[in-house]
This record gives sequence, structure tokens and C-alpha cells, in this order.
Amino acid sequence: MVTAPAPPPPLPRPALDSHTHLDMIDLPVADVLAAAHAAGIVRVVTVGTTLESSRWSARCAGQHDGVYAAVAIHPNDTEGVSETALADIEALTTQPRVVAIGETGLDYYRDYAAPDVQRWWFREHIKIAKRTGKALMIHDREAHADILRILAEEGPPPRVVFHCFSGDVPMVKQCAEAGYVMSFAGNVTFANAQPLRDAAAAAPAGLILAETDAPFLTPVPNRGRPNEPALVADTLRCLAEVKGMDVADLCDTVTATARRTFGPA
Repeated sequence: MVTAPAPPPPLPRPALDSHTHLDMIDLPVADVLAAAHAAGIVRVVTVGTTLESSRWSARCAGQHDGVYAAVAIHPNDTEGVSETALADIEALTTQPRVVAIGETGLDYYRDYAAPDVQRWWFREHIKIAKRTGKALMIHDREAHADILRILAEEGPPPRVVFHCFSGDVPMVKQCAEAGYVMSFAGNVTFANAQPLRDAAAAAPAGLILAETDAPFLTPVPNRGRPNEPALVADTLRCLAEVKGMDVADLCDTVTATARRTFGPA
């Protein structure tokens, strides 16, 4: 039997979960948001991975205060999808709380979609982000070089976020030079994740976000249980320790970065 995660103590300042999947959490959205608020997480970005889940995310953002949406076709879901889905994704960006195109990118760990198919869809999502003025939220799994190359070839939109950042210190430096935001998930708290903590330590504080990727990647001390937005508080505390920052100061910094990245709402 899977037990419920232990709620974290409230943060000293309000903060946000920059990447979650509310549609995948086996609890009512209102209950998930109430638990998040109790932990000090007052805003969340719920992220689409298919056309259906992107539509759901946009609807959810319209129905709940403090919820915003990202819309895209995940690289693992691109095989066999009609190109007409791109027009539908772009149409969703006209809804006021849709703040990003994501998650899009490349996944060379899974083989659900051929790499050349993934790369074509990634390029098309970059174009949508540039046309609509939305942030680009990137899924990058074992594809660092190609992600950076394609961004350079296409010309990145003004605001780029690497969801669940998994690069090393040299990649942090490349992203920082380009002004890309790096969002760290609960795996930064894992015992075997010292290289990721080294990357977080090297990242400029003003280019960091924190996320859950809920219901996945539950941070310590709740690893092995379903993740939810409230638990990003545990990830923020880990990042503050890694950065040698006061937790309240980091909350203020990531909130400012989120506003700059996703908009002032």
C-alpha cells in the first residue's frame, strides 16, 4: 500500500511549482491546490503532453486561481500524430492563462518516437513559441547536444526553460550564457544525485526554477510516494542549501524568475 506523502512545513515566502501534471495526480485538483497552498506554493504550471492533455491543462488553468498552463506534444508522443495538432496547440495559446509551449524537446532515452520525428516536432514548437511570444519549456533526456544545436539553428525564443534540468556543470555554463532558465525537480534531493546538485550550485540563482514534475520524481523525504505540488517545498529547501542561500531569499528569487519567464500574473 502506498502511503500519502508527509506534508512539508510551510515555506517562509510564497513560491511556485513551475512544472506539474495535475491531470495525472489521482486526487481532486482542489485538494491538490489546497495542500500546495498550505505549504506556501501559491502558483503552479500544469503541463500538457498530448493535444488532449494540453486542452485539459488550458481548461484547468481557466477554472482554478493560481493555475497556469503549458501546451505541446511531448517528444515521446509525436510518432504518428497529425501535423494539424500544431495548429490546435497554437490556438490554445490565445487563452489567457496559457503561458508556455511545453513540454517539447527530445528524448533519446525512450524509443517511442524516431529521433528525426522528434527533431521535426521540436523545431515546429520552437516556431510556435516565437510566433506567440510564449516561453518554451523543454524536455531534454540524453539529448543535450542536439537540443542546444537546434535552439541555435532555429534561433531561440526570448524565454527558454529546461524542465527537469539534467545537465552537468559545463552545460549549466552554456545555458547561463544563453540566458536559459534551468528548472530543478525532486531528483536533485536524491542521494545519488551529487552531480545534479553540483550543476544546481553552478547555476546562477536568477536562472533557477523549482518543480515537482508531479506525480513523478518525488523528493526526499517522500521518495517512493506519489508526488504533488506541495512537495516542491522540499526541493526548494534542498536548492537553498546547495546554493548557500536563505530559503526565503531563494523563494523570492525563483518567484521573480517565474514572473519574468511566464508573465506577471
